[in-house]
Amino acid sequence: MNPGRPTRRTVLLAGAAATLLPQLPTPALAAQQQAEASATPPYASYWYPDSLPSGTPGTGITWNSLKTWTAASDTDLAFNAAAVPLAARFTPTPANSTARSGQARIQSLVSFGPTSSNPSQGAATADYYALTHWSYLDELVFWGGSSGEGIILAPNAPIVDAAHRHGVPVLGNIFLPPVAYGGQLQWTRDLVQKDSAGHYPLAAQLVAVAAAYGFDGWFVNAETSGGNTALGTDMQGFVTELKSLAAAQGQRVTWYDAMTVNGTVSWQGALNTSNQAFFQAANDMFIDFRWSASTLAASGTKADGLGRSRYELWAGVDVESNGSNSSVSWDAMVPMTKAHITSIGFYRPEWTRNHLPATRTPGDFHAADDRFWTGRSLDPSTPDSTDPWRAPAVSVADRSTVGGALPFASVFNTGHGLRWYEDGAVTSDAAWNHLGLQDRLPSRRWAVRTAGQRPTVTLDFANAWRGGSSVLVSGVLDQPTTVDLYGSQLAIGVDTVVDLTFRTDTGTVNVELAVATAEPSTAGSTPPYTYLPVNSVDDAQAVQAVNGWQTVTVPLTGLSGTLHAIGVRLTAADASGSTVNWRLGGLAVRDVNDTEPPGAPSNLRITAATGGNLRFAWDAALGAVRHYTLHRLLPDGTRRFLGGTCQRAFYVGGLVAEQGEPAAWFELRATGELYTASAPVTVSYTW
Repeated sequence: MNPGRPTRRTVLLAGAAATLLPQLPTPALAAQQQAEASATPPYASYWYPDSLPSGTPGTGITWNSLKTWTAASDTDLAFNAAAVPLAARFTPTPANSTARSGQARIQSLVSFGPTSSNPSQGAATADYYALTHWSYLDELVFWGGSSGEGIILAPNAPIVDAAHRHGVPVLGNIFLPPVAYGGQLQWTRDLVQKDSAGHYPLAAQLVAVAAAYGFDGWFVNAETSGGNTALGTDMQGFVTELKSLAAAQGQRVTWYDAMTVNGTVSWQGALNTSNQAFFQAANDMFIDFRWSASTLAASGTKADGLGRSRYELWAGVDVESNGSNSSVSWDAMVPMTKAHITSIGFYRPEWTRNHLPATRTPGDFHAADDRFWTGRSLDPSTPDSTDPWRAPAVSVADRSTVGGALPFASVFNTGHGLRWYEDGAVTSDAAWNHLGLQDRLPSRRWAVRTAGQRPTVTLDFANAWRGGSSVLVSGVLDQPTTVDLYGSQLAIGVDTVVDLTFRTDTGTVNVELAVATAEPSTAGSTPPYTYLPVNSVDDAQAVQAVNGWQTVTVPLTGLSGTLHAIGVRLTAADASGSTVNWRLGGLAVRDVNDTEPPGAPSNLRITAATGGNLRFAWDAALGAVRHYTLHRLLPDGTRRFLGGTCQRAFYVGGLVAEQGEPAAWFELRATGELYTASAPVTVSYTW
């Protein structure tokens, strides 16, 4: 994430920064750490299998051979390697009576950006496909590739980090294009070449790339025509070896229904004898869009007969053009009255962003995305049975990763925003996106329980406690209203507390914390909440107010066992019909004494510099680190946020000297799970 040329507007911690400045080392000493290498922006990686196209690449395109790749020579690896491990997930009691667990799964093929010049660590715009409905996803494919740029794509780190935080594996993409789109059969032959021992060296390279970059395997899409049975046999051997090597590294392989066993490209729209060998060689198969109700039924039966799960078949649903307006034969995949037939494979659900006008806002995107994943009711606990779009929330139970050891915390950051907030104050008014900074977000958005009017609940970007967004509850609260937030599996100890950070923009609201120590008795039922007062907490040490936000610490006194659900109940002081606008900016579940920040990172250095373009690197901080933040210390004593990342390298471009400033000073901190910040480390750059 690079906010670009900094603005003059900064708000945070002027006094603290001014105190730090006299203690910094002299610019001359810091300058000794500066590298003279050229500082180029890092981009997501892409390759050809071995041989490169004839001619020269277009502007901004670099042609690379996967066969010659090594981690040691990959100058952008530190920017592209994911840092968040794949989280374990569980399935709470479903939010409605039609959503099921253990049956259909969902895969998404998503193009997050172009093949070339796709920034490794976000960019200075909020206009991004900031996917947040991870709870319904089982596999994400980093879709892309082109004959003129490269056909093997590694997902960039922010996407993998966000997906892993929500328990979703991410696959890189191998796209052997149709001849009509510039595909060359030589690239297919390159991919499946064998060495003198009969092994497939590119299979080992693919597994090595995924291991170095921290993602979870490969999606193999062979659509270049002209092959023969020998090539089909080689492809089967390649996929078999790829899967075997991948499994040893905890990776997986999905096959796309295109090439058949005789080496030709003939999309089947089914699992049958023409592609069965590839399905058996892989972990899963994406069935092309040509399916019908009868071919899917036969495919499921065939998978059963092979001793495989029918839910390892993703039935392709093309939503690139019409999104949630698409006409789909849902009962062929996920019937309401009997067991699901197959799983679902969404092709290009980023329609929820792309179909909007160029003037779209983050709020516009999330409204469309909520419609796609939750359905017309926008409430998974009360789906609209007349909605022709059978949203995933109607058929598939949501999953959660809010389990394990404490602490757990969220500031409801979606991974993009119009500005950056810290403690409710703007520290950069530049728009940004960086999915690696996304929090674990509520899995069922938005289950609202009230006997009165239902307020609107959204992820909002007009104000935030930290990051770029907060939860906004807006409307008339004529009856007490409970908003479900998290399904969880968190152990409650004698010292467990919950922190809520919130503000009331309009109206007067009584706030209660809703917690449940058991699951609902049936699918679709309200969790058995206990309501704990928040507003009435008057201990000065338990309530802190900053920039219009207040943080209240609520002890879970008298509760024990496991925390299964977390929510808030809001009651308007005036229930006669006045409008309320209430924001939730942060939530944390922790032990009362669990406030220790992580250790400071070390060895902050500038590894490359070109004018105002800088590459930074540092050594890891001790302790649990959520992410790192980089600020610029300005001559007037204020701090300006430049970006954050889960990696230990960061690029900033377009910096300029402030008036009379001989050197720019930078400050790096580690942020812990509770958003406590480490002591800073600093470095300077002489203009």
